[in-house]
Formats: sequence, C-alpha cells, structure tokens
Amino acid sequence: MKQRAMDICEKWKIKKQDATSFYINQPSRSLPLSFVFFDRLPSENRRREMGLTAKWASDLHMLFFPYMAQGHMLPMIDMAKVFSSHGATVTILTTPANSLIIGPVIDRFNSSSSSSSSPVSIHVIPFPSAAAGLPPGCENRSFLPSESLRPNFYRAINLLRLPFDQVLRSLRPDAVVTDMFMPWTYQVATDHGILRLVFDGTGFFSRCAEEAFSRFRPLDSLPLESRSEAFIHPGLPHRIEMLPSQFLEFSSETPMAAFDEMNRLRKEVDPKSYGTIVNSFYELEPDYVDHYRKVIGRKAWHVGPLSLCNENRVDRASRGRSQSEADIFLDWLDGKKKGSVIYICFGSAALVSGTQLREMALALEASGFPFLWVLPRVNSNDWVPDGFEEKGMVVRGWAPQLLILNHEAVAGFVTHCGWNSVTEGIAAGLPMVTWPLFAEQFYNERLLVDVVKVGVAVGSKVYALPGEKGGLVKASEVEEAVRKVMGEGEEAEQRRRRAMEMARKARRAVEDGGSSYEDARNLIRELLEKKAEKITGEEGE
Repeated sequence: MKQRAMDICEKWKIKKQDATSFYINQPSRSLPLSFVFFDRLPSENRRREMGLTAKWASDLHMLFFPYMAQGHMLPMIDMAKVFSSHGATVTILTTPANSLIIGPVIDRFNSSSSSSSSPVSIHVIPFPSAAAGLPPGCENRSFLPSESLRPNFYRAINLLRLPFDQVLRSLRPDAVVTDMFMPWTYQVATDHGILRLVFDGTGFFSRCAEEAFSRFRPLDSLPLESRSEAFIHPGLPHRIEMLPSQFLEFSSETPMAAFDEMNRLRKEVDPKSYGTIVNSFYELEPDYVDHYRKVIGRKAWHVGPLSLCNENRVDRASRGRSQSEADIFLDWLDGKKKGSVIYICFGSAALVSGTQLREMALALEASGFPFLWVLPRVNSNDWVPDGFEEKGMVVRGWAPQLLILNHEAVAGFVTHCGWNSVTEGIAAGLPMVTWPLFAEQFYNERLLVDVVKVGVAVGSKVYALPGEKGGLVKASEVEEAVRKVMGEGEEAEQRRRRAMEMARKARRAVEDGGSSYEDARNLIRELLEKKAEKITGEEGE
C-alpha cells in the first residue's frame, strides 16, 4: 500500500506542455450554433499525455451530491462532467425522479467522452416524499406545487442523511462534493474519514461580501433615520454602496425556521470542510478570488463557467428537455436581425406581481426592441396590455436559456442576477440589465455594475424572499435601463466591448492552461496527495 501511495504522488509530477484545448470551445457568437469545434488539435505527444493524466486521475473517486433544485443541480452535473473530463472517477448521487433529468445528459456525455475518461455513473437513492408529507414524485424544489410545501421539502432533504451514510459506507469515495444547502453532509462524510468539498452556487464576490457583512455587521451601527440611505459595504477591495432594504435582515418577511437552521449550520460547517468549488473563473473577479483565499483564508477552486462544458447544441438545448421544444425559440430568433433582441428571464423561484409585470410590459413596448420574455410565475393575465404579446415572444414556462443567450439576434439580457444566469450571460458576451430579488443577487448586481462594468441597474431596492413580491420598479426606470443596454452611443459600445472581452476570457479559462482548467487539475492533484497520505497513514498503523 505504501508503494501505491508513492505511485499516486509520482503520477502527478508532470511537466506542463504547451497549452491546447481540452474542453470543446463555446462557438463564437458570430457563428451558427450548430458549429462546435476544437480551437486546434493537440499534438500526438500532448494527446498521449492527456490520456495518461486521465488514467492517473482515475485513482481518485469523487462523489457529487446535488441539491434537488434545477438551479443547483444543473451546474453540479456540469461540474461532474468537468472532473470526469480530467480523468477522475465520478459518481453522481440522486433520487429516482431527478435521475430522469440527469440520465440523458450523462448518457450523451459518456457516449462522446474520450476513451481515457471513466464514464460518469449515477447512483440512485429513494426520496422520502411520504415521510416528509410531500406528494409522490415531488423530489425537486422546482416541482413543488405550492410554496407552502417548502418546509416539507427541507425536511425530506434532511431525511436523506441515513441513505447518504449508507452510500458512503458502500462506495467509499475519496472525496464528496455536496451543495452548500446540504450542510449536514459534512458530519456524515467526516464520520467516514472522507473529505467534504462544498459546491457554492454563487461567486467569490458574494462570498467575500457575506463574510464581511457577518464580521462587521454594518447595519447595526446605522442610526434609525439613516436606514433608508445607502451605506458603504465594509471589508471589500472595491467601494461598494448598498441599501439596508436589500438585505434579508431588513426584509418585512421572516425566513422559515427550516431554512434559517440550514443557513446557520452552513455557516458553521462550511469553513470546516476541505474547501469550496466555485462556478467562476479568475479573470471575472480576480480581486475577490485573492481576497477569499488570502485575506479570509479559505481554500477554494474556480472551475467555471461550467455552462461552457456543454459541448453541442443538444446539450445546450435540452437541460432536461427535448430538442424539439428548443427549436420553437430558435425559429423565432432566426427571423430577427442580429443584435436586435432583448431577453428577459427571472428564474424559476421569482414571484412578480401583476402590477410589476404590467410596468415591465409597458417598458418593453415603449423601448421598441423585439423581446423574448420568459415569464415568472403568474396567477392571471389581467396585466397584459392589449396587443402586447404580438410584439415579441412571451413564454410561460421553460426556455432553452443557453441557446437563447448565444443566438446572434440577442444583444441584451434582463436578469434577476442568479449566479447561473450571471455566468451564462458573461460567457455569452452580453451586457445585462440587473434586477435582483433575493439571496445573494444584490451582491451579484454590484459585481456586474460596479466591478466588471457590464451591467445597468434597473433600480431594484427591496429584498423579497422566494415566493414573495418585491418593491415596484416603474416602467420609465425599466425602459431607461433597457435603452442603455440596447442603444447606441460610446457608453453602450464600451459596455458591449467589455462584455465580449470577458466572454473571450471565459472561454480561455476553461481551455488547457487556462485558470479554471488548471484549478480543476490542481484540486485533483491535491486530493490524490491526500489519498496517498491516508494510505501511508493506514500502512503505518
């Protein structure tokens, strides 16, 4: 065993060769989406080295356990594909209904992967719907028929502790990657002597800001009469101004007890975990990557944008849905001029009032730009102005966001600033209208507007919990922000140039030698070294 440990370490002492693509690149926005290509083929020696590296990495078994919600599950599936592409042996742990979403994606990935990579496997455990008081098959946050069932869903997630323990006992992975919303997995993994890594569904900027907010508690010192005024957020590399009303502490709503307890436990155990894997890339937020690692002192690896690992049109289109559903959107976009369409989507958890929807509709109508609008959950159509829907494409339900963002007709993105949407918009090279609603979205807005300078704030000022209605933004404010993003003039052109340059940096980050490629490789190397140390320690006992 000692010799095996030495072999594992030696295998990773490889001299770096000239960089060449290992991921398949995202197509240029000027090319049809059906074209997916390598930027240049690796040399024979490099291909041989890549195969050997993957073989050595297969000594590492990583178990990925996603939180059962679309916005958390999809990027973790992409992350599992990334580490498999680097050669690690990868297993995804999920439940029966969610395996129906994950299965086709993984089947396509396995059938197209290099022979040097081990196929990704899926391990299914039962979901305790009945025990938690949920309807049968209600195994995903996105499937809940009513927000009143959220406490039941959190209870069901916590009841997965025993089957998770049994899986670790039988599979014995070298490391587990679990979602930040499943903090109880830390203790289970630790009890088995297995390293737990946190998948953080946000970026470095928001993580640094949250740490600083908890440490300095800036709102505590604000006089009562000043709590409607902007304050400078302490403890960050840039000058960042925010409003007290943009924080949960000043929300009129109280978070449910189950979520509050999960968040408390998360803040307690995440620093004890081995480290954090982040869907970001160094060039997007370099000051905050460095701040998180060097000032806050946390181990973290950036491996994104994860959406770029989707290799072809089918992967971008499906995300758990059929290609034919995506074609409807693409046919509509194909009939529009290049750079003419504004895309609007607020994610699956947003609840927007009919009054707000009408203000948005009036703004889009007044702007004169063709629009593709994926509606948040609505209870009626009373808000729709006469003749409005004929002036664009209004979608009630799902849309193939990756394909839409990368279509040449789309020139701007109105987003709720959820981190998946932020990274997908960045990778597509789009300037954004920022409209945060809750969670870390107000932090993400500040990154886009103040730091990266590819965003225009619409003026959202009130934190609203998922399922609750936020403050009203007037049509005139929405129209002004849309015109700034979509219009002409030097300021708009500079914003577009910055967005396209950041997209180029994103693609380079996931290529061989890029910042995210190397961080994924470095993590595998480090985990293999930890495995070797463990084997050596067991030999010495």
